[in-house]
Amino acid sequence: MNSFDPAQVTANWGFPTDIKVGPGRLSELPEICRELGFERPLLVTDPGVKDLPMIGETMDALKNAGLPAAMFADIRGNPNGANVDAGVEVFRSGNHDSVIAFGGGSALDAAKAIALMVGQDRPIWDFEDIGDNWKRANADGIAPCVAIPTTAGTGSEVGRASVITNDETHRKMIIFHPRMLPAAVILDPETTVGLPPQITAATGMDALSHCFEAWCAPGFHPMADGIALEGLRLIGTALPRAYDDGKDIEARTHMLAAASMGSTAFQKGLGAVHAISHPVGAIYHTHHGLTNAVMLPYVMRFNHAAIADRMGPVAQALGLLDTSFDAVFNWVLQFRERLGVPHTLADLGVDDNRADEIGRLGEIDPPAAKNPVPVKAADLEGIFVNAVNGRL
Repeated sequence: MNSFDPAQVTANWGFPTDIKVGPGRLSELPEICRELGFERPLLVTDPGVKDLPMIGETMDALKNAGLPAAMFADIRGNPNGANVDAGVEVFRSGNHDSVIAFGGGSALDAAKAIALMVGQDRPIWDFEDIGDNWKRANADGIAPCVAIPTTAGTGSEVGRASVITNDETHRKMIIFHPRMLPAAVILDPETTVGLPPQITAATGMDALSHCFEAWCAPGFHPMADGIALEGLRLIGTALPRAYDDGKDIEARTHMLAAASMGSTAFQKGLGAVHAISHPVGAIYHTHHGLTNAVMLPYVMRFNHAAIADRMGPVAQALGLLDTSFDAVFNWVLQFRERLGVPHTLADLGVDDNRADEIGRLGEIDPPAAKNPVPVKAADLEGIFVNAVNGRL
C-alpha cells in the first residue's frame, strides 16, 4: 500500500442503481436524501451498530440538514416478521416518508422489508419470491430507501429482495419486489474499518459464496457470469488483506464492491449452499455468511461432476496455475483455514438431530432450484449431515 491513493477507489456507478463509492462518501447522505425528496426518514440499523459514533454523527448531520430522522434498531441477527412489523409501526406512527438502511445484511434486509410493508395490507409472506407474488403488492405504497452497508457480505444494498425468517414455519423466506431496490447506495469503506477479523471473514465468505454459486448456476446469463468472476478475483486478493488489517481502505473498498457484485450476479441463481444455510440459520440461529463458508466445499463435492468444466475461469480469476476442480476445491479449503473459518457445522453448534427437517426445508428453498445438480430433500439432508460431521 506504499502508493495507495484514495482517489483510485472513488467513483460514481449507475449500475445496478445509483452508487457512491469511496472513503468519506457517507458525508453525502443528507444531500442524497434531499435529492430524492426525503423529508422525514427512518434510519433502520442493528443493535451492534446503533451506538457507534458514525450513527450519532449521521443522525446529527440529517437533523442539521433539515431532515429530522428517527432510529429503529430492534432487529435480530436473522430478522423475523415481528422485527419488520415493529419497524412498520414506528414508520407509520412517526409519519416517516422514507427509509435509510444502515448496517449489516440483517439491518439492510429488515429495512427494505419495512419500506415494502409500510404500504401493504397483506402479510409479508404473501410476497415470497415465487412466481408473480410480487404483483400482489401496492407498488405505490413502497417507501423509497437509501442503503449504507457496514459489512461486505450480503450485497443486500443492491438487491430487490430481503431474507426474513418466519418463526412459525422455521423458514427463511425471500421477500421480493422490484421496487425494493434502494434508490441510492453509499459504499464508504470507512464504515467497515471497525469490523473485527472474524466478522470480516464471515461476511466476506458470504460474498464469495454468492459469486461462486452464481457462476455455477445453470442458465444463460453472461453478464452475471462476468460479474461473478471479477467478484471472485477481488475477494481472493482483498479479503485476506482486510482480515489482516481492518484499516486497509483499498481492500475494504474492493470487498464492498465485491459484495455488491455478488448480489448482482446471483440474479442468475444460487444453489445448495444457500438452500441449506437458510434453514440452518432459521433453526440454529447461526451467522449466515459463516454458515455459507462452512457449507461451500461440501456442496462443491456434491456438485463435482456438474461444475468441473466450469472451474477453469474460476482458477484463472483466483490466480491458480492448475485449472482443475481439485485445485479450486483445495484453494477454498486453504482460504477458509487462512481466515479462521471452522471446518464443520458442528463447530457452529449445529447437530444433525433435525437433518430430515433441514432437507425438507432446503428442497423448497428457492435457491435449490438452481443447483447445478438437481436436488431433493434426501440429497440436501445428506450434504447437511456431511457438513455437520466433516465428511468431504
